[in-house]
Amino acid sequence: MYIRKILVAVALLGVVVGGLFVYRFYDVFFSPNTNFNNKEAYILIPSEASFDDVVGQLTPLLKNVDHFVTTAKKKGYDKNVKGGKYAIRKEMNSNDMINTLRVNNIPIRLSFNNQETLPKLAGRIATQIEADSTALAEAFQDTDFMKDNDLSKATMLSIFIPNSYELFWNTSAEKFRDRMLEESDRFWNESRLEKAKALGLNEEEVITLASIVHKETAKVEERPRVAGVYLNRIQRGIPLQADPTVIYTIREKAGDFDKEIKRVLYKDLKIDSPYNTYLYKGLPPGPIAMPDISAIDAVLNAEKHDYLYFVADVQRFGYHKFAKTLAQHNRNKQEYKRWIDKKKIFR
Repeated sequence: MYIRKILVAVALLGVVVGGLFVYRFYDVFFSPNTNFNNKEAYILIPSEASFDDVVGQLTPLLKNVDHFVTTAKKKGYDKNVKGGKYAIRKEMNSNDMINTLRVNNIPIRLSFNNQETLPKLAGRIATQIEADSTALAEAFQDTDFMKDNDLSKATMLSIFIPNSYELFWNTSAEKFRDRMLEESDRFWNESRLEKAKALGLNEEEVITLASIVHKETAKVEERPRVAGVYLNRIQRGIPLQADPTVIYTIREKAGDFDKEIKRVLYKDLKIDSPYNTYLYKGLPPGPIAMPDISAIDAVLNAEKHDYLYFVADVQRFGYHKFAKTLAQHNRNKQEYKRWIDKKKIFR
């Protein structure tokens, strides 16, 4: 009888201990372990982050840090940290957090528009992904990459098509650059390539002309007509005489692409640079900025007309007056000059 009581007591004790173990196990692994009110919280884990770095980021979001650490070590996550962007949902338990951090790297939507130089582009991209602007600038100017893809420092900007792209936050500088080349290849589909060929231009030349068109007018509906003027000039062997290329040479000479220039002066037209289309016929060596898609397609679908000249329209700001003859253009130009003198815009 006494032995039976002992056995029962031991059994009960075992049940209690087992129950405590099960409760402890459940509490550590499966009890809600978040400490924030929003539906989700996001963390960015750098590619070279340690487990301690991850714990440091998560600590403000957790009810019990020890539960998370214990779970992570039991599941081997502490030895296999992966970089990326991750979402921690409210009321998520430690087990689900570890599973999320293992496989649920969330893509981001990265976007960029009309950056004027590769360093500016690098700075814009660096605000959206892990890679910093220095690493991006170096990747953009890698001479081996340029050589392998028939690019140069002058034409490198042409592979970046302004748009929104889905990729991972922890994308490296080199992988971002390579992805943009792939996107550029996709952009240049059969239809666009055929149109470029019909104009006698390759992809980089279309982008270069589009960059001038983009700078000349912000009015999307006017861009095909402006593009038509420049194509007429190219076909007739007339210098483009595009003021945006002169502004580019002024900024390049000053080493300051943020320099504000409101008026091109006659002396500026004499600056010796292959980008100065008043001195040199044809297109400059590469784009003077990053044109958007509407400017690129404006070149590929340029309006067919006999215009050779245009100047800003002082009656319809943002638009231009077009002319077929130099005499007509000079009349339009004088109207513009009187207006700009009246406004006392000297530089």
